[in-house]
Amino acid sequence: MRLPIAQIDAFASAPFTGNPAAVMPLADWLDDATLQAIAAENNLSETAFIVASGDEDVDFDLRWFTPAVEVVMCGHATLASGHFVLSASPDMDRVRFRTRKAGMLEVSRAGAGYDLALPAWVPNPKPLPDQVAALGVDNAVDTLWHEHRYALIVLENADQVRALTPDFRALAADGDLLTIATAPGDTTDIISRAFAPGGGIDEDPVTGSAHAVAVPYWAKRLGRDGFTAYQASKRGGHLTCRLDGDRVILGGNCVTVMEGSFLL
Repeated sequence: MRLPIAQIDAFASAPFTGNPAAVMPLADWLDDATLQAIAAENNLSETAFIVASGDEDVDFDLRWFTPAVEVVMCGHATLASGHFVLSASPDMDRVRFRTRKAGMLEVSRAGAGYDLALPAWVPNPKPLPDQVAALGVDNAVDTLWHEHRYALIVLENADQVRALTPDFRALAADGDLLTIATAPGDTTDIISRAFAPGGGIDEDPVTGSAHAVAVPYWAKRLGRDGFTAYQASKRGGHLTCRLDGDRVILGGNCVTVMEGSFLL
């Protein structure tokens, strides 16, 4: 079986920046074990699988897999999937994806880039001593939790976020959760890093779903709905952020770096 595949750097303005995702369009769903095996073979933080839908108000069904697990929601691979579809369809202004656990997601054209609409997952205050200790910080300004297993650790400044050297084994001991460290930015309004060793990813380069959780917190703290963000991984990535009711709108660019076939 010969399956088309593209590798796309999301939240990136140039190759080798942002977060790489594989996007694979399928005629029909393969079994879950095969989807997981393909994602493990790709060995990227996410592989997105899309299947065209004939239903009204739905363009594609979408699922995402890390090398180890299927995830509830992935922002950067959704943005990459939108870029994949819209690049091949200049007459389309937006593409709508139906997902199994995150509802309907949408990617639309915005100038030279795209807007990605995700659900606003508002976190609630909760003590998170294990995650704080695993990050190697003495204390945190705020600690918050979202039920989809997102831990938001707010630090004092950007230097603290950049200097983190997490204990990945300790973070992985809590299973498949995303630990987000964030603070006021130095070159942007906010800065963050995101870690998911329990899901097979020690540090994710640029994480859309992390901002679905972080943006509601920062919108309230900053007193405004729109601001800029930088995820300070080795690859790095810039995003624009906007809270729009129950949606988080993330802006960014994509670059296709590979196209080919997966032989199964």
